Amino acid sequence: MRTDTLFYQLFNTFHSLLFELIERPISEAEGYEFSSVEVKEKAFRFDGIFSPKAKDKPIYLIEVQFQQKEDFYWEYLSEIYLYLNQYRPEQEWQAIAIFARRSYEPDPRSHVQEMLDCQRIQRVYLEDLLERETDSFAIGIIQLILSSESQAVTKARQLGEKIEQERDTEIQEQVLELIETVLVYKFPKLSRQEIEAMFTYSDLKQTRVYQEAREEGEQHGEQKGLKLGEQKGLKLGEQKGLKLGEQRGLIKGQATMLLRLLNRKFGQITPSLRGKISKLSAKQLENLAEALFDLETIADLSDWLKNKGTK
Repeated sequence: MRTDTLFYQLFNTFHSLLFELIERPISEAEGYEFSSVEVKEKAFRFDGIFSPKAKDKPIYLIEVQFQQKEDFYWEYLSEIYLYLNQYRPEQEWQAIAIFARRSYEPDPRSHVQEMLDCQRIQRVYLEDLLERETDSFAIGIIQLILSSESQAVTKARQLGEKIEQERDTEIQEQVLELIETVLVYKFPKLSRQEIEAMFTYSDLKQTRVYQEAREEGEQHGEQKGLKLGEQKGLKLGEQKGLKLGEQRGLIKGQATMLLRLLNRKFGQITPSLRGKISKLSAKQLENLAEALFDLETIADLSDWLKNKGTK
């Protein structure tokens, strides 16, 4: 699972999440801007940086680790000091190392231990959140990410039921998109329709992907139905047209969701690539969804579309 992409999306959506994780008042999130900053040498990139507008607040340098990596601290310190040298911020800084599980953290060497002791580097273990009762949608999404496949469906439905009580429609949409995204990562072999079926019907009706697919289906269906139906057979024609139209709409909805995921992973996709993706068949779109996790660059995506997407 490409957790760096997911956590970038989480931090970008919920600016208070970092402060929940490090158990600081959520009010401290005010005045911070979140970004992902590349450090030029060796192309190091932080999973996220919270930069304050005020000079009396610290910069938070975030790294998320979802697997064992013995040289984690070596690379993290390299990123930190290269960043400080290149950007030379006026504010104080604090590093936040977020581990999915304690077992993923390597044993820190003595010089790292000193920074841990003085809280210059603060550690967060996400497994501690698994049993936490919370009203936070951001924490709920993390619990979904960490859950097993057998637990994920139940957790997704619980989140879906909870989001129904949210009055802010923008938050509703963002959370449902995040749930869909996590499930796409967890179940890469499932089709979009199968993933949608994991939600309750009322949740599904609210998702942007479903609405776009439904609207497209109705539009195509109405056009096709009018062409097929004459005065006496209009009803039958509309029914056939709606069925064909909804199929086309679902394909477009699947392409829309993939384009959204690709934009979040690589930045804005070029019109040329968008055009190629929009022309893929339902089967090719499913293949691209499975390949998504192995694509590291825009060039990889272009190669995939050239060699596989057009077959």
